[in-house]
Amino acid sequence: MSHARGRAGAVTPGRRSLRGQGEGRDATVERSRIAMARVLVVGAGLTGGLCAALLRRGRPASVAVWEQSRDSGGRMTTVQSAQDPHCRADLGAQYITCTPRSAQQHHSFYEELLTSGVLKPLAACIDGLVGKEGDRNFVAPHGISTVVKHFLKESGVEVSYGHRVTEIYLKDDKWEVHRDMGGSELFDIIILTMPVPQILQLQGDIKNLISESQKQQLASVRYSCRFALGLFYEAGTQIDVPWAAQYVPKNPYICFISIDNRKRDIDAANLGPSVVIHTTTSFGMENLEKNIEDVQDMILQQVSGVLPGLPTPTSTTCHRWTYSQVTKAFPNCPGQMTLHQNPLLVCGGDGFTRSSFDGCLESALHIMEALKPHL
Repeated sequence: MSHARGRAGAVTPGRRSLRGQGEGRDATVERSRIAMARVLVVGAGLTGGLCAALLRRGRPASVAVWEQSRDSGGRMTTVQSAQDPHCRADLGAQYITCTPRSAQQHHSFYEELLTSGVLKPLAACIDGLVGKEGDRNFVAPHGISTVVKHFLKESGVEVSYGHRVTEIYLKDDKWEVHRDMGGSELFDIIILTMPVPQILQLQGDIKNLISESQKQQLASVRYSCRFALGLFYEAGTQIDVPWAAQYVPKNPYICFISIDNRKRDIDAANLGPSVVIHTTTSFGMENLEKNIEDVQDMILQQVSGVLPGLPTPTSTTCHRWTYSQVTKAFPNCPGQMTLHQNPLLVCGGDGFTRSSFDGCLESALHIMEALKPHL
């Protein structure tokens, strides 16, 4: 999208007395707007949301966020019951662990989330949770996706959903970005925050602009895969277990079960409980290509053995996490990788650090450092 300079600042003789100094101010504002870099953030997960917020807090830029799915959050996803939108379940990340080092380095970010009520200390019992000395765990009372939504709201950017990037071309010192729904737009800077394998699938000039060594490094990043199943119940349903969540040891199918509302310390009498089941990564790999309904039936069958007597849910949702967690990060974990310098195209996310809140935050901060000379 080109910016036409036009004649916004032109003043003809004899008209200055009518418009006065306001004309000069308007011209200055227009020149500032024209000079502002147009930045595209691809992905409305945690790294993308943080980048959008940090861009607003830094130098002026016109920011757009494109997300291929119907909602923000990425792997910090919260879903709701089909019968009751207030009955929610975290299908992705369950809680945030803050190490003493993170508490010191990222204090302002944690303080911001705690002060705003997005996070609160984890008070519920998680059976089998193994922590290190000094670690603190936090939950999001209204769902883990509110962490991402908080930063997107702070950015002031309206996310464009259903925008899956398919091709990127270099055109007149700008990036021409195509989406699968049709159409294209021009940007000065692109930040890619999707999983690394999706970066390698992009078509257009980007395929030739990434060097062979860069491709090899990107291809070395590995992810685990798993399924997550959410079960929703009517208000008043009792789930009689002594814990809020439990790691399931030595089970080839299920690794984690959460009474999700209890984990988030939401136990209102008029709100139905929700249960989340995470499968093992081996189960995820073995069944990755199977029909999602068939996988859901398999999980429910296995859950009945772990939690006999579990009530029949009023609704369910099953999600396939093809890119669940990073098992092998980008070499040396630099936080970001610059694929093209001018115009700038940079990529980041937990594939360049580690799968955690702090890993995504570190990546976003490294991306901002790469952007400084270009804004």
